[in-house]
Amino acid sequence: MHPLTQSRLRLALYLLAWAVLGALIAVLLAITRGTPIVNALALMEPLALLYGLVCLSALWVCRSLPLDRTPPGKLLGGWIGAALQASAVWVGVGTPWAVLLGRAGVISARREELMGGAAAFFVLGIPLYLGSLVLHYLLLAFEASREAERRVLESQVTAREAELRALRAQLNPHFLFNSLNSINALVGVDPERARRMCESLGDFLRRTLALGARDSVSLSEELALVDRYFAIERVRFGDRLEVERDVEPAAERCLVPPLLLQPLVENAIKHGVADRIEGGTVRVAAQIADGALRLSVENAVDEDSAKRPGEGVGLQNVRRRLDALSARQTRLDTRRENGRFRVMLTLPVRLAAETGAAGPAARST
Repeated sequence: MHPLTQSRLRLALYLLAWAVLGALIAVLLAITRGTPIVNALALMEPLALLYGLVCLSALWVCRSLPLDRTPPGKLLGGWIGAALQASAVWVGVGTPWAVLLGRAGVISARREELMGGAAAFFVLGIPLYLGSLVLHYLLLAFEASREAERRVLESQVTAREAELRALRAQLNPHFLFNSLNSINALVGVDPERARRMCESLGDFLRRTLALGARDSVSLSEELALVDRYFAIERVRFGDRLEVERDVEPAAERCLVPPLLLQPLVENAIKHGVADRIEGGTVRVAAQIADGALRLSVENAVDEDSAKRPGEGVGLQNVRRRLDALSARQTRLDTRRENGRFRVMLTLPVRLAAETGAAGPAARST
């Protein structure tokens, strides 16, 4: 399909340009030959619009004779040949129209005038068609530029999606190793607990794969996955692991990237529970404030322990995912004070449909 015919606005502007050209030629006829302007317009406007449609064929000439791959001689010959053919078509259709108007008394229909007019239109049609060729080469260049830009954007989106999938697929192997070791230790002592832990681990991994395949999930679904993770870790740590949750009901319907909280919770358990003899409490909070969704994961730390330089794998993973999504609309902050370490996430508020949200999460567990 011709690019100019794909849009009504483009086609209208194109035909309007030819109508203006026809009006200018009509004015020239009125001045040079004394033809009444109305009669001259009756002759020229249909002919101008007709030749405008004929000149649309220049697109296929331009495609068959690309500027960068066609020898100059062949290029020039193709242009002139196409212009001569188009101009001949214009004269062939325009002459009967002029004869018809002459018989109706709209214009003078003497043989000499008709022959002279046909010759003049044939000569005029050649530069007009060549101008149409120039226009279509520019149009093809513009379309090629837009297509190249579209491909670049598609490749960027594909690369971003691939990066997000790779980041979502990262699961700390220490968690799996520790879970399997706990199961191995329980097999001989408490087979029933080992069986329940295997079921919990399988359910957690199954849900991880299901949520990880989606672009976004409701916060309630993300929290449900975190609950299953806590259930597995409680088998390892028992009463040493305490969990608190403070989640606003409105925040549960917000959409978040999948598997966003799990690495933060895993990091909190690793540094706030596993490293402490007395264990600790992991607190998960969510609220909507100032038009943004604010999430936080907090755990206790020993003030006497040395601060580790840089960030762990979990924090780096989350930060890179947020940067890949939208660095301007998202934010990750960390704070360590008064024996507590807190990770705070700021995300834009995007609400899930009521039917897509999971059931309400408990206020505390």
